[in-house]
Amino acid sequence: MRASKNSLSPTIQMRSSGFTLIELMVTIAVLAIIVGIAAPSISNQLANQRVKSTASMLENALKESRNESIIRRQEVTLSYKNNGNNMGDITITDNNSNVISTYKYDVKSKIKPNNNQVQFKPNKTVDSGRWIYTICDDNAAANSKQVNITKLGIVSSKLGGSC
Repeated sequence: MRASKNSLSPTIQMRSSGFTLIELMVTIAVLAIIVGIAAPSISNQLANQRVKSTASMLENALKESRNESIIRRQEVTLSYKNNGNNMGDITITDNNSNVISTYKYDVKSKIKPNNNQVQFKPNKTVDSGRWIYTICDDNAAANSKQVNITKLGIVSSKLGGSC
C-alpha cells in the first residue's frame, strides 16, 4: 500500500523538502570555477574571430578593387581608416573620387600600417611594390593575420605579423 505524504512523520517531511544551503553553495562554487576557466578562452576565440573577419573583408575589398579597375579600365584606389572608437572604414573609389563601395570593420580590429591606400591599375598591377597589411586586435592574446598584395595584384592572406 502507498503511504500518503500526510501519513509521514514531520522529520521525514522536512528532510525531503528541498536543497540545503550548503548544497546550493557548493553548486554555485563549482559553476563559478567552471565559468572562471572558460571565460578567457571565449574572449580569445572572439578576438581571433574578429581578426579573421577583418582580414577576410580586407582581402575581398582588395580583390574587388582589382576587378573594378580591370572592368572600368581606369585606376581604382582602396583606402582604409582605423577610426579610433568608431567602426573602421574600407573605401573603394575611382579616378574621379566616386565611391564604388565601402566596408566597415569592427572597432577592436586594427589594420596596419595606418591610413594607407593602394591603387590598382587597369593592366592588373598595383601602383608600387608589394603591400603587406597586418590585422591586429585590441586583445593582445589574439593571433594577428597578414594580407599580402604582390606587384601583379595577387591577394593572399596568412597567419602572422607583429602588432
